[in-house]
Amino acid sequence: MTIHVKNNISWVGQRDWEVRDFHGTEFKTEKGTSYNSYLIQEEKTVLIDTVDHKFCYEFIQQLELEIDLNKIDYIVINHAEEDHAGALAALLNKIPNTPIYCTENAIDSIVGHHHQPDWNFNVVKTGDSLDLGNGKQLVFIETPMLHWPDSMMTYMTGDAVLFSNDAFGQHYCDERLFNDEVDTKELMDQCLRYYANILTPFSALVTAKIKEVLSLNVPVDMIATAHGVVWRDNPIQIIEQYLTWADKYQEDRITIFYDSMSNNTRMMADAIAQGIHEVDSQVAVKVFNVARHDKNEILSNAFISKGVLVGSSTMNNVMMPKVAGMLEEITGLRFKNKKAAAFGSYGWNGGAIDRIESRLEDAGFERFESLKTKWRPDGKAILECREYGRMIAREWALTSAPATDVSAPAANQAVLEQAVPEQEPQAVEVVKPMQDGAVVQFSPDTSMLCTVCQWVYDPAQGEPNQDVAPGTAWSEVPDYFLCPECGLGKDVFEEIKTKKAVA
Repeated sequence: MTIHVKNNISWVGQRDWEVRDFHGTEFKTEKGTSYNSYLIQEEKTVLIDTVDHKFCYEFIQQLELEIDLNKIDYIVINHAEEDHAGALAALLNKIPNTPIYCTENAIDSIVGHHHQPDWNFNVVKTGDSLDLGNGKQLVFIETPMLHWPDSMMTYMTGDAVLFSNDAFGQHYCDERLFNDEVDTKELMDQCLRYYANILTPFSALVTAKIKEVLSLNVPVDMIATAHGVVWRDNPIQIIEQYLTWADKYQEDRITIFYDSMSNNTRMMADAIAQGIHEVDSQVAVKVFNVARHDKNEILSNAFISKGVLVGSSTMNNVMMPKVAGMLEEITGLRFKNKKAAAFGSYGWNGGAIDRIESRLEDAGFERFESLKTKWRPDGKAILECREYGRMIAREWALTSAPATDVSAPAANQAVLEQAVPEQEPQAVEVVKPMQDGAVVQFSPDTSMLCTVCQWVYDPAQGEPNQDVAPGTAWSEVPDYFLCPECGLGKDVFEEIKTKKAVA
């Protein structure tokens, strides 16, 4: 079926109620998704994007009910991933040689997927336009690495509709197409989930591209996304939300996630959470077992948190595999402005904590003291964990933590000392960062990393294509310098920090 969007624009996409995995199995689409394709029928007829390849037959069948396919003058591909351009081969079997408008990088992706290098490709760059007649045009805006190198947005003048590709979308399926028709909380939860799990690494580019679009000083009456709803009621709200999320976002929340072999580390997690709440009842504390909870929900909570606590039992002197996998994903997402610490139970060695600390540092967190407990925590060890939670609450408070009566824990200690028989004290160790006395130092002329595409500027190599000679320190690189891979400026680069341990 088709849905009227605005004037001569119709939605001709496909809903997918059943899909539960995206990007392999890395993103759980608990609300399904939609593949949004749009048909514009002015003096010229344009199709913007197609649908996922598994819906080729239904897509073309429905499109043929709407229009004679031979009347399609142009096809615009904003993004070459299979969930956007998957039906392209089947469509071009029906209407061969139809012009395809896309970025230069998209040609490589499309040919790589469909193996048809002879299709009628037309390369567009930012600011290029395509005349539709009736006084309207399509204007193209390249958005490389948001979130593929080939990505772009398309703006339709006259109707003031921004076809935004993946930006501002969500994996969310509903028979209703527009944002003012669906449940607002459910919608925004899915927007956050989408941003946190997919777009976070490209936050610098999100900000840059939104500012670029806004600098055009054109009205945006609708945002037509590639997945999920069309924003017609106050579409600027999602743009403002993206700008907020992209700016090192955090809430008064602490996320605790762990895996545990014998429930010992789970006991620690529970006690730490209790301790945090005892000092600061206003902070939201969320506790997740990575082996049992939806990892995308964990990542979404970590994204909006001011701090993260990561727990693991020690197995073969390393952390539990599911914790390691979660930290690998977090490292790739490159969260900003967050604190972190490690905790866990161990038996004859405690290597998991050291591994977690190293990964947290690699991921860019501000690292805090860690906590180890040997074997199963007894009553005294649990109180130590609660005290550790109280310390975390005070250290990580966004504002001065409210005065709280902590006499109850002290009373609990007295009761335990009477009730627990005399025994060897259980080992509870608070591990301070760089406890061996080492000092972290950074070279002022170290390499620089593009946080969008991961290209590295090496001062020893320079960048001859932009007349930056070998041996040029970053501070001496001209302000007009652009990343050779994604084309962004110096403001998206960060120092690659090389540690030197000194006595």
